[in-house]
This record gives sequence, structure tokens and C-alpha cells, in this order.
Amino acid sequence: MKRTYLYIARNAFLFLFVLQFCLPIEQAEATVETEEPSVNSQSAILIDSRSGDVLYEKNPDEEMAPASITKIATGIIALEADRAGEQVIVSRNARQTDGTRIFLAEGEQKPLEDLVYGLLMNSGNDAAVAIAEHIDGSVAEFSQRMNKFAASVGATHTHFTNPSGLYEKEHTTTAADMAKIAAHAMKNEKFREIVSTRMKTWEGKEWKSKLINHNKMLVSYQGANGIKNGFTQQSGFTLVTSAERNGTEFIAVLLKANSDKQIYKDATKLLDYGFAHFKTVPVLKAGAKISGETSDYYAGESVYASIPKDDKFKVRVAPGDDLIVETSSGLTRQYPSVLNKEQHVTAGAPNERIAVSGMEHSYSLPEFFMLFFWWLMISFMSWVMVLLLKKKRV
Repeated sequence: MKRTYLYIARNAFLFLFVLQFCLPIEQAEATVETEEPSVNSQSAILIDSRSGDVLYEKNPDEEMAPASITKIATGIIALEADRAGEQVIVSRNARQTDGTRIFLAEGEQKPLEDLVYGLLMNSGNDAAVAIAEHIDGSVAEFSQRMNKFAASVGATHTHFTNPSGLYEKEHTTTAADMAKIAAHAMKNEKFREIVSTRMKTWEGKEWKSKLINHNKMLVSYQGANGIKNGFTQQSGFTLVTSAERNGTEFIAVLLKANSDKQIYKDATKLLDYGFAHFKTVPVLKAGAKISGETSDYYAGESVYASIPKDDKFKVRVAPGDDLIVETSSGLTRQYPSVLNKEQHVTAGAPNERIAVSGMEHSYSLPEFFMLFFWWLMISFMSWVMVLLLKKKRV
């Protein structure tokens, strides 16, 4: 019997000795890779789609001509109008629109949703005008709607004068603004479905063919799921593109590249940089309670943060009621206007309390269970040793 106890104790000790090398060891001071990619486009930005955190920027607020990425705004406005099933009658004005077309015929009737496919996949300028005239009666009126929409999503340095992106001197935006517009649009499931579609059969009155998505990233980049490219002589090449891997989604915006090849190369660099160094983590669920120094607060919406891949994080409430996320490598993210002193829980959101003091995302579930198992084995070994001592005394 004594031999059996010794055998168990020895193997338990050996198991724990090996296990300690399997568990992650936290370094005293983590470091963040700060080397950023070099892009040749005149203006660029990379953001986390969920949190809006900016991970890279180059001249992000320089006002420039957007070309056909304008259609991102046109498309999401059309979908949010909740009129997707309505029949649009194509006018002569829409039929005669310059630039890229899906060859709509005057008097042709198409469902609004079909026109959004033609708009975003095949970059149809005629579809853009037909949509604008159907929703607001004229391009001028629809352009006013576009500008109100842009302001509502925080794109305050954007001024649209048409729904297609054909060059006009006053038709301008910025990389930062287009990132905000794109992030908003990508929250819409139908929009996501359209911009991720590579090919679709088109049955038009004058043109029967296949709509081919012009965004080459959908074919060349792992996880690519949207959204729109553009070009005019004055704007150069423009691109808004997105990709998602393992629950992390990034949006890259590039303005005024010299060539088609260059802008896709720049986009690949930005997305590669994002996936190599950052991850999206949930910080607070909608309706969750968090304690500040003098008051409790509630998250009005689910909050996410983009942090370095190997970092842990903790949260606190700043004096101005902003939510602060601090990572183990020293990165600080600040999120204004996400906390309320009164509870406004969205449908299905849990009423969950999170205390600021000591709140830290330290271990994943597998790590937690390994630690728990380690504690269990130590307890078992202690029990065996006690039995051995008692046996020896007897």
C-alpha cells in the first residue's frame, strides 16, 4: 500500500512539473510592435470595424475626390430607406448618365434592391441616378440626404454633390470620413451580403449578363468581405476594403493611388499589418453595469476595443464619464458617450455588473481550466502526502 501511495505522489509531482511549462508565462513588461507599413497612396487609414479604433493613418483628414466609393453612401441610404422591394422606373436622365453603367433602359422597371446590386458590384452610375431619383425625386435632393447621412455618422469633412462619384469640384471626402461611412454600412446585413457577392446574374431589358464585383480583394485576400473601389482621372484610384478573420474585422481606406496595382498592394499591406498585430476584444455588453469612483454607469451599447494581440486589458471610468481601456503594454483607448448613469438595456442584453477595480481580462477559458486543474492536483498531492505521513507514524 505504501508503495502505491509513493507511486501516486511521484507521478502527480512529475505531472505538475511538466504542466508548469505548458502554461503561458506572463512577461513582466510586454512590448508592442510599432513598425507601420509604408503605403504609396496619398491618403490612407486602417480601422477596427467594430470599435472604430484607428490602427494606421496617413493624411486621414485631407479632403479629396472619392470617385465611385461614393456609392457606399448611396447604397446604404437606399437599403436603410426600407424600400428594397419597390419598383424603380428608370428615367431618361438615368439612362444617359456618363461613366460605368449597367445599361438600364429608359422606362425599364427594376426592384430597388437589384439596382443596389448593380450599383455596388458593377459600379453602375445609371443605377445611382435611378436610385436617387426614386427616393428623393432628383439628384440634388438626394445629395442633400447624403450629406445629412454623412454628418449623422460623424463624417463631418464630407460634401457630396452626386450619388455616383463622378468628379465635381465640390464633391469631396476624407479617408477618415469614408472609414466611418463604411463601418456604418457594414453593420447592415444586406449591405454586407451585396458587397461580398462576387458574381450575380443580371436580367436587364437591354443588357443580360453577369454582374462582376470590381473589388479584386474578394478574390486575392483571405477573409476579404467588401466593399468598393473607384477611379476617375482627377481622383486617381480609390478603394475601401474590408476583411474578417477569427472575429476581428478591419476596414482599410486608400485615396489617390497612381495605379490599380498600387492601391491593392497598399490595401494588402494595411490589412496584413492589422491582422499581424491587433485583435478585437469585447469590453462591455449592452446594459452592463460598471462602477466608477462616485457613481455606477451602464453601457448604452456593446463596446469593443482593438488591442495588441498578446495584451490583456482593464477598464475604468474617466472623470468625464468616458470609458477607458488600458492594455498591459501601455496602450490606452478612450470611448466617449458609451456610458449612461441610467440603465438603457437593449433587447436581450444582460444586466451584468462589472467592477472597475481589478477588472482584467487575464485568462481565456482553456487557461482558466488548466489553472483550476493544477490547483486540484496540488490539493490531491497534499492529501496523499498527509496519508503517507499518517501511515509512517503508524
